[in-house]
Amino acid sequence: MAPPSQPAPLAFSTAFGLLMVTAAAVHAGKAGYIALALAVVALLTGLVFRAASTLSVLLVIAAIVLSDPAPVFAGVSGLSAAAYLVLRHAARPSAGLVTTTRPTVVGMVGMTLVGLTATSVPLHLPWFPLLAPPAVVALFVVVTLPFVRNPRRDFFESESARGSGGARAE
Repeated sequence: MAPPSQPAPLAFSTAFGLLMVTAAAVHAGKAGYIALALAVVALLTGLVFRAASTLSVLLVIAAIVLSDPAPVFAGVSGLSAAAYLVLRHAARPSAGLVTTTRPTVVGMVGMTLVGLTATSVPLHLPWFPLLAPPAVVALFVVVTLPFVRNPRRDFFESESARGSGGARAE
């Protein structure tokens, strides 16, 4: 296997991978340390085989589940895991993709902040799960609204099949 031609994403992904493991190791117990040791082995194997990087993240998740760390450490570990995977999969020249775009970074940081806020604010709302079904229905309506607004248009029909001017031949 040829070495990757992009050393910066490989170096940064390794740094984020080590940060991911370190953040998860702060309050880990014996079982957590075993999972983290396996995660480090998978992280180092991920330098050669990209699939091992996913295994490394899964092992860190197992360590977090076994050790129950503070939400901040779990959030930092999760953010580092997302950055690790995004950068690790960008390190191969065969990918040909730029994966660290502004929306990717904003999404990763934003979801980390949402998760930290959700676990840090002690809200005890027993009725809150009742909002889930109407929220799912509302989300479904919002997502399908563009398809329902113009029911006569066939979204699966190509422009060339419609004829000139975009009008259908009837």
